[in-house]
Amino acid sequence: MKTYQPITPEIIEKLKAITGPTYVKTDRDMLLQYQTDYETNPAMFHVPDAAVSPANAQEISEIVKLANEYDFPITVRSGGTSLADGAIPVCGGLVLCMDRLNKILELNEEGMYMTVEAGVRTVDLQNAAKKVGLMYAGDPSSAESSLIGGNLATNAGGLRAVRYGVTRDQVYCLEVVTPTGDIVECGRILKKCSTGYDLEQLIIGSEGTLGIITKVTVKLIPLPPYRFDVLAIYTDPRQALHMVPKLMKAGIDPTSVEYMDNSYVRGCADYCHYKDMPHYDDGIYVIITVETFHEDELDTKMDAVCTICEESGAAEVLEADDRVWNMRRNCQTSVELQSKVFLTDDVVVPVHKIAGTIEKIMDIGKNYPFEVKINAHIGDGNLHIVLCKMDMSDEEWEKNVEEFHQQVYAYAYSVGGRLAGEHGIGAKKLKYMEQFTPKGELKIMKTIKRAMDPKDILNPGKVIDA
Repeated sequence: MKTYQPITPEIIEKLKAITGPTYVKTDRDMLLQYQTDYETNPAMFHVPDAAVSPANAQEISEIVKLANEYDFPITVRSGGTSLADGAIPVCGGLVLCMDRLNKILELNEEGMYMTVEAGVRTVDLQNAAKKVGLMYAGDPSSAESSLIGGNLATNAGGLRAVRYGVTRDQVYCLEVVTPTGDIVECGRILKKCSTGYDLEQLIIGSEGTLGIITKVTVKLIPLPPYRFDVLAIYTDPRQALHMVPKLMKAGIDPTSVEYMDNSYVRGCADYCHYKDMPHYDDGIYVIITVETFHEDELDTKMDAVCTICEESGAAEVLEADDRVWNMRRNCQTSVELQSKVFLTDDVVVPVHKIAGTIEKIMDIGKNYPFEVKINAHIGDGNLHIVLCKMDMSDEEWEKNVEEFHQQVYAYAYSVGGRLAGEHGIGAKKLKYMEQFTPKGELKIMKTIKRAMDPKDILNPGKVIDA
């Protein structure tokens, strides 16, 4: 990995001149808050040399130009909710915090779009749309704390992706500061466009390596007035998983199809202090949401969902109340009750391969001395695997985790899958990206990175080894 120049007192003074002294941090105790994101392993922590909170794209442009001049790296930090070490400054240097870019600039009801700065919380964007009877369909589980810029950088998926798609499907255009400091607008508010390269889609999902997103115009859609949420409880995971193809082929068009294994059911119920959750000891939860614009259609689809679940072997079919959704949204944090050291993974496979993949991972997990927990967006092929460190040394943990990953990733690629569905690659999966990505794809990615960021200034040590 490239060696960078340190951030000197001279550079600090130049940064203060750009943003004002208040928004430049150099005190080590203050910088410790930026040494990690959602990573729990101290071995992965890195403290930056400095952190800065710019107010707008112009200030970011000047900071990026300064980084190119003095050859120091920049790690962009959004909400700090990355599960792939995406916001950790692995090369030191400067952390660029996006929290001051927090304005909703325009909400156009007639055009059904909203323009916001990259530091707006996802939930605030959602609520602003809802107030006027519209919906922003992006809905990651971290919506309460994540910022829209981070959603864009990782192409976040979330709970509504089955019906509405992922973050990139919600975007008209972006304002971006390039790796050399230019401010560029990519895309337009158009239903379709075939005018040159699709630059906004290139930037989305690039995890801050090809540009710093400062502003976005997102698509809004009408808010369906009718909705139901079903909780189908299974005691056999195979029945739960093999129900999905029947559901997806029935013309129901569900918004969400979520899966929680029994370990998660128990852990989340305990974390949320919910007593007497149904089938606490043996239940596997499948949560299905359907939204419609007509009440008759809702009734018809609800009957169809319940019938499919019952015929596929569900032990109970109930209404999924707020408790169930709160459990699902707290899957990640609930693990802390069980183990202070754990590892979260994110694998995606073709939807029709999701059942076999989860069964395979469960079989692989039986051979290792840690607990394997699975929750999944089973309607879009995206599964999250959590490994909890039990009573073992750090060396044993690392060895077993590495062997487990090699088996799981090899299987995912063998069925047409990839390393990440929504969390991104970050620093955590950098070596696996090099190992598993087809060589032709990897070559194109590296060519693009080197052309756009010749000094490897933006988010080095992430996604690809440039």
